[in-house]
Amino acid sequence: MTRRTAGVVGTYLVLLAGAVLALGPYVLSLLTSLKEPAQLARRATLTWPAPWTGQNYADVLGGQYTLVPALVVTVQVVLVLLVGQLVCSVLAAYAFARVPFPGRRLLFGGYLATMMVPQVVTIVPLYVMFAQAGLRNTFWGIVLPTLFGSPFAVYLLREHFRAVPQDLEDAARLDGCGTLRILRHVVVPLSRPVLATLAVITVVSQWNNFLWPLIITTGPTWQTLTVATANLQSQYNGNWTLVTAATTLAMAPLVVLFLLVNKHVTESISLTGFR
Repeated sequence: MTRRTAGVVGTYLVLLAGAVLALGPYVLSLLTSLKEPAQLARRATLTWPAPWTGQNYADVLGGQYTLVPALVVTVQVVLVLLVGQLVCSVLAAYAFARVPFPGRRLLFGGYLATMMVPQVVTIVPLYVMFAQAGLRNTFWGIVLPTLFGSPFAVYLLREHFRAVPQDLEDAARLDGCGTLRILRHVVVPLSRPVLATLAVITVVSQWNNFLWPLIITTGPTWQTLTVATANLQSQYNGNWTLVTAATTLAMAPLVVLFLLVNKHVTESISLTGFR
């Protein structure tokens, strides 16, 4: 075996070991969710289900412990936040990148500085404000704090918009396009890979958001999937087959989403030079 071949084999072995370590917990969760509670209690955790059962999924989808209402709420929250964050972030990023106005750099620097403020610092003031406004335990109470863009999204889009050739915008302006038409018909189409990446980041972060929905909501009406799964774990601490079924279902949409937009995410990495 040549040195080059040995290096390739060694690289693939390291990658395989990393894949096993990364995927192992998810495989374990899936296998546990397909077992009966008695089987999990009697046999080792790493054994295969015998017999295989889908009763845990039936319970969390439509049975006594159904998570369907929480799933519906979560989908609504994620869709509203996805549209709101993308639209607001695109507008803000283009303004910081191309529209000259007094104090633009200072305002952008101050906005980016909010990325260094931990979420826990703002939780209490936000809760007090929303409670006094009558938005506690409401849909808008969940979505409003993060509806109007994020500093990371604005920063990433601003840097990408600055790389768009100015000649393209000048040509569109000579043809009679205004700023919004240039943004819609020139800049946004050239930014689809980056926007797809931001969409994935937004969906994953909001789908997994736990702290704010836990604090601002009470009861099952506006309970998100993360909060409902946590409550399921605390109420039925011994029934790990049920809990793993819930967590596996909560994870499945994110896996499907990544598989659908994987190509665009890869393109955005090559465009922005991320490593």
